[in-house]
Amino acid sequence: QMQNDMGKNMKENRLDVYASNVYLGNWHVCGVAEFSDALIERLEKFQYRYVLVIADQDDAVRLHDEGMSVIVGDLDDPDAYSRARIDRAALVVSTCSDQVSTNIAVTVRSIDEKVALSAIADTPASVDILELAGCTQVLQLADMLGESLARRISAGDALAHVLGEFDELLIAEATASRTPLVGKSLAEAGLRRTTGVTVIGVWERGHFEAARPETVIGAGSVLVLAATQQQLDSYNQLLRIYNKSFDPVIIIGAGRVGLATARSLEQRDVDYRIVEEDLSRLGDNGKFIGGSAAELEVLQRAGIESAPAVVITTRDDDTNVYLAIYCRKLRPDLQIIARANDERNISTLHRAGTDFVMSYASMGASAMANMLKNSTTLIIAEGLELFRLPVPEALTGRSIAESSLRALTGCTVVACCTSDGIEINPDPLAPLPKGGDIILIGTAESERKFLQLFAAEV
Repeated sequence: QMQNDMGKNMKENRLDVYASNVYLGNWHVCGVAEFSDALIERLEKFQYRYVLVIADQDDAVRLHDEGMSVIVGDLDDPDAYSRARIDRAALVVSTCSDQVSTNIAVTVRSIDEKVALSAIADTPASVDILELAGCTQVLQLADMLGESLARRISAGDALAHVLGEFDELLIAEATASRTPLVGKSLAEAGLRRTTGVTVIGVWERGHFEAARPETVIGAGSVLVLAATQQQLDSYNQLLRIYNKSFDPVIIIGAGRVGLATARSLEQRDVDYRIVEEDLSRLGDNGKFIGGSAAELEVLQRAGIESAPAVVITTRDDDTNVYLAIYCRKLRPDLQIIARANDERNISTLHRAGTDFVMSYASMGASAMANMLKNSTTLIIAEGLELFRLPVPEALTGRSIAESSLRALTGCTVVACCTSDGIEINPDPLAPLPKGGDIILIGTAESERKFLQLFAAEV
């Protein structure tokens, strides 16, 4: 019947047969955006079936030949979604323009009132419209990315800054620079004994290392912490007098991401200067510096000699790599945080000297994936995530030490969750609870290995 709907053209038949084999898929992605590859990669990693609903037949053939699940149909045609079995979908995602996404939402709601529907808003004004059209989740990725970049800035203090949370478990980062922690091993620092916080890993210039007792804290180390709010308060009380700085952070680029970064810093009472070459974008609050960030005189006016951090937010990765190298040359001790527009440039940005890199692709993919009920993911940085999953049946009753999870997958168990609450840094000899959850930290490769072993059980 689907083949009759699609016609007798060879291309249509090929797509039709392929689509009919995956029509039970429980994820539908409409349109193509810069993070679509990351989204599909995550779906495949978690073993979710998906269908791409594509209006253009040539595009559909190309995507099908690349190995993707595709169905041809106009995005405003209810029949396309009916043929894709939207009644069995867990989530519908639109990565199209605000106007097209609005039309998709209305079309989807005309045939299914309950399916979860996620879209991306290009402008803040579109959020209400998309929600009125029927979207259950609307992402403003520029704002999300700006907020995330701002959270990575360890400027002006040695305090722990919260990156995210799993119930009462908070994940935070704190710089060790100019504190008594520098030069000590984690065992010698004794932070868990004195404050209750658990150091789950250490960043060194873009490289993450899982915490071990012998890990030495360097002047450029950034500690990744897991703790309750009370424990973070104790940590901050202990180290609040160190690394004090009131010099402004430099933000390069006054686009939506740069401005969102500035707003987040304002909420933390952190001063900043925005460097922008397009003079029409300059604000009038005294915090904008007109000119090219590639010119030393412009950066000097922004305060490069004393700035605790630089955030590079332009839409061009070549420019971001160029500026990262330049800023690192000018200030070897500077914290440099950058935006990646294409995932393939993430490693290049790290090699250029950035401490942290964040991208639209990973943020959007994780936010949408988190709408599914059996997984919650928190991006620490590109390629490093915390994720929460039910304890696999194969691990139930076995201890962390016995399971050899770190050796097998590279993942580290951060916490165990039961109906009684969350146990941070659980006893490695205690059995993992049946019916509970575990929170793990690992690279993308570590997460992939874990899911290869246990995805069918979670």
